Amino acid sequence: MLVTSFIMLNTATGQEVDAPTLHENAREFMKSGDYANATIILVRAHEKSPNDLNIARDLAFSYYMESENIKCINTLKPFIDKDLADEQSYQITGMAMRRIGQIKDADKLYKKALRIYPTSGPLYNDYGEYLWSQKDFSAISQWEKGIESEPQFPGNYYNAARFYYFSQEKIWGLLYGEIFINLESYSARTAEIKNLLLDGYKKLFSDADLLANIKNKNRFEIAFLNSMNKQNSIVLRGLNPETLIMIRTRFILNWYREYADRFPFILFDIQKDLLEKGLFQVYNQWIFGAAQNLNAFQNWTTRHPEEYAAFNKYLQTRNLKIPANQYYKQ
Repeated sequence: MLVTSFIMLNTATGQEVDAPTLHENAREFMKSGDYANATIILVRAHEKSPNDLNIARDLAFSYYMESENIKCINTLKPFIDKDLADEQSYQITGMAMRRIGQIKDADKLYKKALRIYPTSGPLYNDYGEYLWSQKDFSAISQWEKGIESEPQFPGNYYNAARFYYFSQEKIWGLLYGEIFINLESYSARTAEIKNLLLDGYKKLFSDADLLANIKNKNRFEIAFLNSMNKQNSIVLRGLNPETLIMIRTRFILNWYREYADRFPFILFDIQKDLLEKGLFQVYNQWIFGAAQNLNAFQNWTTRHPEEYAAFNKYLQTRNLKIPANQYYKQ
């Protein structure tokens, strides 16, 4: 209301509203999800300042949200043609092209974008999703490049974890999936990956000897399997949140005795930190308890309110940084 009144007031008094002010007003509408009004204002802002990428990008996104895909593409095309577009502009254009079936154009767009932004996690993620939509299994190579290039971006872990879960590769579905839920802890995708993690551990231990087939494994993967294989006797009790807590606790203790110096890895650092803080049990319940039986997990949190509150505070206040030099999926 205030935004609209401000524009009307300036119009009524004959005062010229400049492009930055129009842009700011439009963003207020975008925040509330009113893309129709945002578009009206952004069109005028774009006319006043056609070379402003920020305005053009918001206008294109607003068009995209209103399913005006051709207008979306055409708004950003001049910036893309002149190599003036930023990463997000390529993302928006790519989404619009894919939506209307401009498949070859989308492929060219992503390849160009990645030549200009070769360390962009979001662009690798989107290109991988594009390839996957075309049933091209080389999508995983894009998600892997995204993880290696920009390890802080969660989307590539999500897609890679799902890819590996449905493949014969058991290790990286577990590792990438757990990194993902640490980066994105409160979403529908988090719940999905928790389910895959529980089933993924069952798949992992479906082999009686985890070291029986390590011909194509690298040293990190062999170290992981060796540490997990030592917990095989616990598996005979069945896999559930309680036995997984035991397995994963012993795994971490063994890892830091034998391998941590050779293979520093942020996920295991997280687990070790949680152990030292007395939060490892609730962390595993949050993953595997919620996946196995949500009602039972909710009952568990009711019986352990202080532990659960401390864990939620831990998730919300920590500053998780994924190091750039811990990529082991060679």
